[in-house]
Amino acid sequence: DTSLAEVNSFSPSMPISPSSMTNQYKFEDEPELRDLFITVDDPESHITAIETFITYRVVTKTSRGEFDSSEYEVRRRYQDFLWLKSKLEEAHPTLIIPPLPEKFVMKGMVERFSDDFIETRRKALHKFLNRIADHPTLTFNEDFKIFLTAQAWELSSHKKQGPGLLSRMGQTVRAVASSVRGGVKNRPEVFIEINDYVETFSQKINVLDKIAHRIYKEEREYLNEMKEYGPIHTLWSASEEDIADSLKGVASCIDKCCKATEKRMAGLSENLLPILHEYVLYSEILMGVLKRRDQIQGELDSKVDALANKKTEKDLFSEEIGKLEDKVECANNALKADWDRWKQNMQCDMRSTFTNMAENNLRYYEE
Repeated sequence: DTSLAEVNSFSPSMPISPSSMTNQYKFEDEPELRDLFITVDDPESHITAIETFITYRVVTKTSRGEFDSSEYEVRRRYQDFLWLKSKLEEAHPTLIIPPLPEKFVMKGMVERFSDDFIETRRKALHKFLNRIADHPTLTFNEDFKIFLTAQAWELSSHKKQGPGLLSRMGQTVRAVASSVRGGVKNRPEVFIEINDYVETFSQKINVLDKIAHRIYKEEREYLNEMKEYGPIHTLWSASEEDIADSLKGVASCIDKCCKATEKRMAGLSENLLPILHEYVLYSEILMGVLKRRDQIQGELDSKVDALANKKTEKDLFSEEIGKLEDKVECANNALKADWDRWKQNMQCDMRSTFTNMAENNLRYYEE
């Protein structure tokens, strides 16, 4: 399937079908398409009197002229990634900013600071930065460049220059106030369709996420039972000379099934679960982007209504309305372009993920 060629080269695990092998070579043969390469690796624990946290090494290689050097290496903690995401949302309210893994882990899944949790988060942070790097607009954001290049003290200094708490609270109050006033009038048909699509997508992806977790839980229970079941046959064979070989054969077979099941579970936890959950988070992000677009249009609608009701200050209102019309048009164009791009990436990710899962299942049943 040639459309798999769209799969991002930073995907943590590429499918191993013949078609995807071709795609892998295609990425290697066309390095000139990208001029910014980012790797997140080498997690490191830090323990202070106040807190315990993890930092990750972020290595950037680039041929872009606006960078002073061709290679950078910095260490970043999760809070720094959160800061970057908030700055991108602030600068580009109607673009689809990639999701970050949640700060807190769901109870019963994995322990915070466990090796599994840290590795899962590292992969997610790696994907987050590379999705930004591959985005035609976000990749040139100044805060993104500072995040990749500034030393820890420089980044800390830059963060302090951002809007203060009161300013941020003011923005939040305005946003809530505008959303309380009611839905926008005359929302363009294209955004009604996008909104309907996102609502349906959100429902379906949440169901898929729950089913995938249920499958993983059932597989884990099955594996635990098999691990107890195999040794029983080995012990049994010691007291049954006549059928000892047969019992050892069954024990060996169960052991092979255990190993195959472990591989299948690794495939689910590394390939399927993170992708589905990433798109659960994307569905929430999309709803937020659509609300922000509506808020911009709502501001324009309220000014138009105010102009119709006022006899004076028409020139002042007309100028404000002109600016707001430009703002709405920019917001609409940005979201429409990003929507098409996001939808294409999502379909490629889903196709790749489920093809990979099907191939893993075939191997599992063959084994």
